[in-house]
Amino acid sequence: MSREDYEVVMGLEIHAELSTKTKIFCSCPTDFGGEPNTHCCPVCMAMPGALPVLNEKVVEYAVKAGLAMNCEIAENCKNDRKNYFYPDLPKSYQISQFDKPLCNHGYVEIDTKDGKKKIRILRIHIEEDAGKLNHDEYGRGSFVDLNRAGVPLIEIVSEPDIRGPEEADAYFKKIKSILEYIEVSDCKMQEGSLRADVNVSVRKKGDPKLGTRTEMKNMNSFRAIQNAVNYEAQRQIEVIESGGKVEQETLRWDELQGKTFSMRDKEDAQDYRYFPEPDLGMIHISKEYIENVKKTLPELPESRKKRYIEEYKLPEYDANILTSSKYFSNLFEGAVEKCGSAKAVSNWIMSDITGYLNENEIEPEKIPFTAENLAELITLIDKGTISSSIAKKVLPEMFEGEEKSPREIIEKNGWVQISDEGAIKEVVAKVLEANPQSIIDYKAGKDRALGFLVGQAMKETKGKANPGMLNKMFLEELNK
Repeated sequence: MSREDYEVVMGLEIHAELSTKTKIFCSCPTDFGGEPNTHCCPVCMAMPGALPVLNEKVVEYAVKAGLAMNCEIAENCKNDRKNYFYPDLPKSYQISQFDKPLCNHGYVEIDTKDGKKKIRILRIHIEEDAGKLNHDEYGRGSFVDLNRAGVPLIEIVSEPDIRGPEEADAYFKKIKSILEYIEVSDCKMQEGSLRADVNVSVRKKGDPKLGTRTEMKNMNSFRAIQNAVNYEAQRQIEVIESGGKVEQETLRWDELQGKTFSMRDKEDAQDYRYFPEPDLGMIHISKEYIENVKKTLPELPESRKKRYIEEYKLPEYDANILTSSKYFSNLFEGAVEKCGSAKAVSNWIMSDITGYLNENEIEPEKIPFTAENLAELITLIDKGTISSSIAKKVLPEMFEGEEKSPREIIEKNGWVQISDEGAIKEVVAKVLEANPQSIIDYKAGKDRALGFLVGQAMKETKGKANPGMLNKMFLEELNK
């Protein structure tokens, strides 16, 4: 049998660090970085007698995420101790939630090749992050940094509704987008603020029974998830086809080797010996509290996408790209407000700006210029101050240079478009004189000759000639 005879079944457990100023059970700062073990106190270091106090902002942010993902919010929930030993977990247990999580039974919608699909969310619960191990590169040991210990997390657990790496990618990106819009997490994957445990199993198509799953821990890039899922699914199929049995285990993905490696047997709930956290009381959430949090929700991606299609008459494809990131969306709306040209702004974001970001591996939140700067660039093109080709030279300067104003960039570099009729006429005459064959070709019906001549004129003026005037003057001369 081939891979086409199998179906990949997946669920994701997404961990998002919340953007609170202090940790979940103490007043230590949550800032990323800092000298090792400088953002910790007796509580997050698990000193004897130190007691946790729940940060109310963590509950608010978790409720906000639950509402944005269509969850039911529990009016009564609790914290539990999840017992396991890791060197970077000082207490040898993690305060999490087990049978009474904060949010239940939600969903998000993703776009697939077959249309929209609803991915169910089993639960969203709050918990504390562990510390970090810094391994000595010469193998002499490991150092424990507890700065991250106690940083608040929400864990978003999906049902096994995801079929294949493409859907996993779409789902993870949708969750990231929602978290960015509601501003409860900065979602900086490179800093570990957003990561996922990926559960993968395979089964023969048509078989209602789920296969044995394996779990890949702490995946923090879209590309790594896609590569890891493709590899692991193929590995499981080969095990089954060779008569073997897939073992339930936790795996580590090695990006360099492109392989998964076994870490340990996969734990089940009973292995963690959950019991209610005795040092924390029940969490009671009123309907009024939930309604007040609901009022703070901004316009979410799906609603904004629909509005872009209706209000700005954008194609659905454009609206999808623009609303996939809060930073793209805010840049788009701010620029449209200033220059009034929705389609032009959309085209610049989707082509040149996205292209630059991808080529230089930059996240949208790192765009260094403002919506006003982008609107100014488009206005300069519309007014004929610069050509589109010059604008494409201005954009990298906006990314890389100290100056972000397009007007000041073009003045500094002498890129103002030539629209003087006499100057354009001189260029046209010079290009025609140098290319007599193109004149013959045009008169013989070869329309491409005109494009060639205009291109030569643009080359002659280093892209500064007004292309509309060039076309007009060339046609006048060629049709004499």
